[in-house]
Amino acid sequence: MLSDWRPTCSVEHLRLRAQVLAEIRGFFAERSVLEVETPLLSHGIGTDPQLEFFTTEYCLAPQKQTLFLQTSPEFAMKRLLAAGSGSIYQITKAFRNGESGRFHNPEFTLLEWYHVGFKLPELMDECADLIALLFDHRKPLMETQRFRYQEIFQRYTGLNPLEFSYRQYCAYALDNQLPEAISICGYDHAIWLDFIFSHKVQPFLGQNALRMVYGYPACQSSLARINEHNPQITDRVELFINGVELGNGYFELTNAKEQGERFDKELNIRRQRNAPASVKDERLVAALQAGLPECSGMAIGLDRLLMLLSDSASIDDVLGFPIDRA
Repeated sequence: MLSDWRPTCSVEHLRLRAQVLAEIRGFFAERSVLEVETPLLSHGIGTDPQLEFFTTEYCLAPQKQTLFLQTSPEFAMKRLLAAGSGSIYQITKAFRNGESGRFHNPEFTLLEWYHVGFKLPELMDECADLIALLFDHRKPLMETQRFRYQEIFQRYTGLNPLEFSYRQYCAYALDNQLPEAISICGYDHAIWLDFIFSHKVQPFLGQNALRMVYGYPACQSSLARINEHNPQITDRVELFINGVELGNGYFELTNAKEQGERFDKELNIRRQRNAPASVKDERLVAALQAGLPECSGMAIGLDRLLMLLSDSASIDDVLGFPIDRA
């Protein structure tokens, strides 16, 4: 008989997950945010060069179609928003290939929501309220703090993240025992920022507290809009507790032309890196053309949240069956 049939998490962790999900649903019900479901299988997928995805074949003889397991429900949720759903949230599974480790499982649980009429400051307020609800009666945190990306990056590295100098970044990597960064990052400013931030900034963020970092450099805009007052930054925020990245949110881009151009740019980067081919989601672009209401959205990894709430050392401790036991 196989010896690994048992779940890796305890019954207490199963109960904690159920309680947290119930509290999240109550939180959004009080704010009249509608719970929705969107497909896990889709004809399109995100083009982000940093993400890898799973594919499967849909067989309906005599035809076969390649479908994608979604890395995020974002595109489908924005189609609902464009169709007039109003503010919405979803608790769902998402899938990312090639990700496994202390904080990663290729199948994971996401909380994602979009609040119509919110800009980034209102979204950050809502995130703070939700985290307070979940932590205050379990593991009280210190006061929430908000930092501009440029401020926090310069504080820990001495580098200006808005100005890219290959020579300066290489010198920094060598001085800080990160020589591998030079071959990994090359001349890509965004990858340099991700690498340095994850090694030299993130570990110090949110010691027993929620820390929000906002105003990311424009080269890391993803699906966020560029700041109307400063084109060097984007209206993006990330959440951190005890050095763990917990959530990523945007004041959402609504311009269909700009979104299509960003997709095309990312597809070109994927081709240059010989990454698996992606398929631009034309239905999302059409939804933006129809009219996405101004809104802000946030995605929080619920498995990581449960890790923090339960003081667990690994994501496996809060999953019933991680990938090696699935």
